[in-house]
Amino acid sequence: MQINIITLFPELVLPYFENSIIGRAVKNGIVNINAINPRGFTNDKHRRIDLPLVGGGAGMLMMSQPIVDSLKSIHFESHIIAVTPVGKRFNQKDAIRLSKLNNITIISGRYEGFDERIVEHYVDEVFSIGDFILSGGELSSLVIIDSIVRNINGVLGNSESIIGESFENNLLEAPNFAQPVNFENSYIPSVYFSGYHKKINDFKNSLSKCKTKFFRPDLYQNYLVGAKSAK
Repeated sequence: MQINIITLFPELVLPYFENSIIGRAVKNGIVNINAINPRGFTNDKHRRIDLPLVGGGAGMLMMSQPIVDSLKSIHFESHIIAVTPVGKRFNQKDAIRLSKLNNITIISGRYEGFDERIVEHYVDEVFSIGDFILSGGELSSLVIIDSIVRNINGVLGNSESIIGESFENNLLEAPNFAQPVNFENSYIPSVYFSGYHKKINDFKNSLSKCKTKFFRPDLYQNYLVGAKSAK
């Protein structure tokens, strides 16, 4: 997969892809990361990248021309994503779906964001990672890319690692444990040592439901709706 990031700060995002799981994916040629700085495409002699908002308002807006020219510098057809607080909430289903694509470009805004006409004419999808404001779109882009890349075939050492993860079927992942059995007088449930895989899976499924109901009642309601419609 080819992933392009349009950002004013390549030095902030590129180091993230040098280590751990994604770093190995890059080294193995599964993923290629390309950071494009729109400042290199500005026609302003001072390399200015921002302008005041039309109609007034605090803050500055990224200029359209450098972003558009950055997009045009990508010579292959790419699925273009913009990250902004007003976008659809990014989720695991989006990550799995996007992991099947060959070329993705993410626009990371700064200041007050970017001209709405960029979204209207050039962007395929708009995402948010939560109902809060960040100083720029780089962190959101990294979150989305990480989530996408780990779902690409061959990225994780064990393909079973993504089976049963949180948010599948609107449920959170069941609690997991590691040795020792007794840690600070807190014990691992004995059923985990029963050796009966069906019994363990049924138990973990019940814990998954309880965990979801407690921490994410919104997800649990979606699970109940889905379970009812499947009958």
